[in-house]
Amino acid sequence: MALLHNRVSQKELKQRLMQETEPRTTLSFYRYVPIGDPRAFRDELYLGLNELAVFGRIYVAAEGINGQISVPTPTFGALQSWLDMVPGLEGLRLNIAVDDDGKSFWVLKIKVREKIVADGIDDPAFDMARKGHYVDAAAFNRLTEDPGTIVVDMRNHYEYEVGHFENAIEVPSDTFREQLPLSVDLLKDKKESPIIMYCTGGIRCEKASAWLLHQGFTNVYHLEGGIIHYANTVKEKGLENKFKGKNFVFDDRMGERISGEIIAHCHQCGRPTDTHTNCRNDSCHLLFIQCADCAARYEGCCSADCRDTLNLPEDERRERRQAAARAAGDAARAAGDAARAAGEMAGGGLPHVFNKSRSRLRLPDKHPEKD
Repeated sequence: MALLHNRVSQKELKQRLMQETEPRTTLSFYRYVPIGDPRAFRDELYLGLNELAVFGRIYVAAEGINGQISVPTPTFGALQSWLDMVPGLEGLRLNIAVDDDGKSFWVLKIKVREKIVADGIDDPAFDMARKGHYVDAAAFNRLTEDPGTIVVDMRNHYEYEVGHFENAIEVPSDTFREQLPLSVDLLKDKKESPIIMYCTGGIRCEKASAWLLHQGFTNVYHLEGGIIHYANTVKEKGLENKFKGKNFVFDDRMGERISGEIIAHCHQCGRPTDTHTNCRNDSCHLLFIQCADCAARYEGCCSADCRDTLNLPEDERRERRQAAARAAGDAARAAGDAARAAGEMAGGGLPHVFNKSRSRLRLPDKHPEKD
């Protein structure tokens, strides 16, 4: 049997990508569709997509498929034709990236998961077949002219921070799993109101719309194809763009520009910027927003402490990474014990933890530099 996973180092693969001269197109897709044998389906996908030189990340589960990939631009038509031949993927909508240099992925990874988006739902009566009504870009713009329409962002806090639709409600959370019960509680007095849910590409808001209907809401919509499809459609059709800022994406780009507004601020100095980065200190790797001046001042790190650690000899950095990993493991176990105890005392779910990045970020005005 052919090798069904990559064995070349990530570093070498990224170097190969950067040396490519053929243009690539980044795209995303998903579909909730029953898959009887996710493992066999995964292997079939890998064989076909590897032949087409596709890179990216795809999750397969019994409930469907979720993928973000790049394909050589001249091969895009062949990709569409091949997907149309896969049972269950006929006519699959492919969301083309809005702001793309083709360098988003450098390896193909296809993984079998319990679900294509982690949701924490364990209610056997929940049925994805009963979901909210699709709305396209034109319908979204029309419906949101009504002040009675409620627009709900079903993305994480760091996604909302750099860009969102006008008047959209944030469900403040770190994960989609946390958002579902929070959204029900947040909207509990609006069960008859028109509610439009949206997310990056549609996968989360589609499930969220089904969950609200399951919880007794009656007038639920979700944005077809999410922000990506909306942005492409308003550009193609000359419609008003109601999305402000940048759309966060889960690949090496970390964002694509949808409008000219910058609505976020540097987490270190407060200047307007919307560039996400991960702290260069490997024992931290915090996702945060950083302006160019602070990137230079802190050498791409989230604090002076992390910058100083970055400049230590490699053996000392390794020791610190190992110590940080042990401390993180101890903290996670302690938090899990506390959460379970609190959940038992409350007679239910785990207590909500929000905005991990902000709570961890050591701002200079609160923690002055030692130098």
